[in-house]
Amino acid sequence: MRWRAVYALCVGFFMTLLDTTIVNVALPSMITDLGASLNDVIWVVSAYLLAFAVPLLLTGRLGDRFGPKRLYGFGLVLFLLASLACGLSTTAEALIASRVFQGLGAAAMTPQTMAFITQLFPPDKRGAALGLWGSVAGLATVSGPLLGGVLVTHLGWEWIFFVNLPIGVLAVTLLVVWVPDLRPNRVPRFDVLGVVLCCAGLALVVFGVQNGEHYRWGQVAGPITVSEVIAAGVLVLAGFVLWQASPRNPEPLMPLRIFRNRNFSLGNVANISIGIAVTGVFVPLALFLQTVPKLSPLMTGLVTAPASLMSGVVAVFAGRWSNRADAKYLPITGFALMALGIAAMAFLLGDGSQWPLLPSMIALGVGMGLVFSPLTNIATRTLDRSLLGAGAGIYNTSRQFGNVLGSAGTGAVLQIVLASTGDFTTAVRATFLLLIAVLLVGIAAAVAFRRVAAPGGVTDSGRASDPGLPVSRPS
Repeated sequence: MRWRAVYALCVGFFMTLLDTTIVNVALPSMITDLGASLNDVIWVVSAYLLAFAVPLLLTGRLGDRFGPKRLYGFGLVLFLLASLACGLSTTAEALIASRVFQGLGAAAMTPQTMAFITQLFPPDKRGAALGLWGSVAGLATVSGPLLGGVLVTHLGWEWIFFVNLPIGVLAVTLLVVWVPDLRPNRVPRFDVLGVVLCCAGLALVVFGVQNGEHYRWGQVAGPITVSEVIAAGVLVLAGFVLWQASPRNPEPLMPLRIFRNRNFSLGNVANISIGIAVTGVFVPLALFLQTVPKLSPLMTGLVTAPASLMSGVVAVFAGRWSNRADAKYLPITGFALMALGIAAMAFLLGDGSQWPLLPSMIALGVGMGLVFSPLTNIATRTLDRSLLGAGAGIYNTSRQFGNVLGSAGTGAVLQIVLASTGDFTTAVRATFLLLIAVLLVGIAAAVAFRRVAAPGGVTDSGRASDPGLPVSRPS
C-alpha cells in the first residue's frame, strides 16, 4: 500500500516541478505573442517559483492540521484550475497572475509528499522511497524543456499549461484510490506573525533582485530605491528569525532548535545551492539556444534531454546508496560533476552546432541525480521524530528559495551584462560562472556532513541515537 501511495503522489509532484522549467523554451514565443519584455517573461518563471516557495512552511503545518491527503488534494485542484487560466491568458500580466495561483497550488502539494514518505517508511527503508522521489524531481525539473519544445513547436506555448489537465486528472484519481487518509495526532497552533514576516521578507528580497536592472538599480516608487527594498526584506527576515527564537512564540513556524542538527543545517545550504544551479542554468541556456544559434523549441529540448535522462536514471540508484554511512560522497561527486558540466558549457557556447554540448549535459544530469535524493536523506535521517514535519517544510522551502534566487539572480545578471556588452553569449557565460561559484558552496557543505551513525551509536547531535528512528548500518 505504501508504495502505491508514493507512486500516486509522485504523479502530482512531477507535474508541479515540471512547471518550473517547461516554460523556459516557450519564453521567446511568449515575448512575441504577448508583446512582453524580457523582464516580463522572467517574471513568468519567478512568479511561480516565488508563490511556490513562500507558503511552504505554512502549508507543511496546514498538512499537520487537516491531514496531508486533504491539503494535497486542495492544492492539486487549485493547480489544475490555474493551469487552465495560464493557457487562456492573452496578456503577460494575466499569465503572471495565473502563475502565482499555480505556485500556491504547488506549495500546498509538495510538503505532503515528504510527509507521507517520512510517515510510511522507517529511516532504514526511506532511501529507496527518496530515490524514487529524487528521480521524479530530477526528471521533472530538466525534462520540461523537451516536452515544452514539442508542445510549443507543434501546438503553441499555451499547451505547456493545458498538458497539466490530463496529468492532473490521473493524479486526482490515484489520490482517491491509492493514498491513505492519514490524520494528525494533534492540531498545531498557527504562528500568524511568523507567516506574515516570512512571506513579506522573501517577497521583498526577490522583488528587489529580480527587478533591479529593470529600475536601473534606482528608484522604484517615489523615494524608495531597489537597494532599500532589498534591505527592508533582509530586515524583515531578521525579524522573522528573532520571532522564531522568542520565548513568547509558543509554537514557531520554524523551530530554530532544528538547526542544531549539523547535517540538516548543511543540507539546507546545499539544497539552496542545487536549487539556484538547476533553475539558473536552464533559463539562460534555453534563451541562448533560441536567440544565438536560433534553434527551434523542439531542438532546444533535444539538446537538454540527456540531462533529463541521466538525472532520472541515476537518482533511483543514488537513493538506495544514500542509506550508507559514507553517503556524503554522493552529493560531493554530484556537485563537482555539475560544476564541470556547466564550466564546459560556458566554454563551448557558440552559434554553430550545439551537439558538442552533449557531454556537458550528461555530466550535468549525472551530477543532479547524485545530489537530489541523497541530499534529502542525509539532511533528514537524524532529525528527532517531533521535528520531521517542520524539517520537511523547511527543506522544501530552502529548495524553492534556491529556485527563486536562481531565476531572479541569473535574470538580473543576464540583463546587466547584456546592457553593458550587447553580447548575449557573454551574458550567458557570466551567469554560468556565477552558478559554478554557487556549486562550490554546495561542495563545501557536503564535505562538512557528519557520518551517520549505525543503530545504537552516536547521532549527529552527539547523543545516543533515537531507537524510534533507526539508522541503517553501512552496507
